[in-house]
Amino acid sequence: MAVEPGAPASAGAPAGRTGWRGWRGRRPFWGGLLVLLGGAEILFTLRAPLPVVLHIGMQGLTGYLVPALMVVCGALILFNPAQRLFYSVLAVLSSLASWMTSNLGGFLFGMLIGVVGSCLAFGWLPDQPPRRRRLRRAARGKTAGPAEVGPPARA
Repeated sequence: MAVEPGAPASAGAPAGRTGWRGWRGRRPFWGGLLVLLGGAEILFTLRAPLPVVLHIGMQGLTGYLVPALMVVCGALILFNPAQRLFYSVLAVLSSLASWMTSNLGGFLFGMLIGVVGSCLAFGWLPDQPPRRRRLRRAARGKTAGPAEVGPPARA
């Protein structure tokens, strides 16, 4: 399946895959997903058996509200990327607050995933031009093979 040189990179791809890539490319997908997964992990550790639980929290309700806020922020980052800065700041604050309220932030794992995801969402920039390597690949009409892996050639 060859792609014409003037056609967009997604011209040879199936329609469903192109739609998913387009949707994912217009939002901080990995940041929102990591925040959502970090909050879910912290919520999951709250349900751990009592001998495993190190710290339930200052108040029992706060231990559930902070990771629930992380899950909501992750979903909002995914589905409302225009407000990603506010949601990512709220997510990093709730991730750090989970250290005190929810089993040491889901035994550190959920807290770290939430912080990394919110940093990715905060640093995401919309409407960036494609990288040179992708433009060259689209112009050639094929994907990179094993011989093409490495730094791009200078013109």
